[in-house]
Amino acid sequence: MTTKDTQIEKLTIRPARKADFPILVDFLAKLALHVADSPPLTLREEERKHLQDNLADALVNDDKLLIVAELSKSGVVGMGYIHILRSQGLWEQDGDQELQTAVIDDTWVEPAFRQQGIFGAILCKLISFAEDRGLQDLILEYAASNKEAKATWTRLGFETTGVRAAASTATVKKKLAKCP
Repeated sequence: MTTKDTQIEKLTIRPARKADFPILVDFLAKLALHVADSPPLTLREEERKHLQDNLADALVNDDKLLIVAELSKSGVVGMGYIHILRSQGLWEQDGDQELQTAVIDDTWVEPAFRQQGIFGAILCKLISFAEDRGLQDLILEYAASNKEAKATWTRLGFETTGVRAAASTATVKKKLAKCP
């Protein structure tokens, strides 16, 4: 791998460790702000703890994989997260069959290290996790406003198959005008 100062660095994709949590929380905050097109902010301690608790579950759950991309000199510069979604196939077929899908959740590569193959290496590891469990289908969510994500995922063969809409309960109640 080559960084901006043209030093050759070895890329390692490895499972995350608890010691990685501070930087992974920072990545998640940057991802959220990137999606919202907002300036940097400082997380409150309770927000940071909540995110770390969520990350910790991925270290002990066999249905989840949290990985980091680490460069030999620069340290951790990216992350990827995938989990298995299990649901009953009531609408898809007759019988009591559990459906399983691999869900790519959060991926991030620091801007200074993009366009160097790091994202592809992360994605390959996430795909291997799914395939090792016999899963061929991947799903993911990204914000409609995130044009960079849409372009990347579309280029990789992802197609929009549905729409997820969001609203606050207060907004919907106001529009209904009949809820107490």
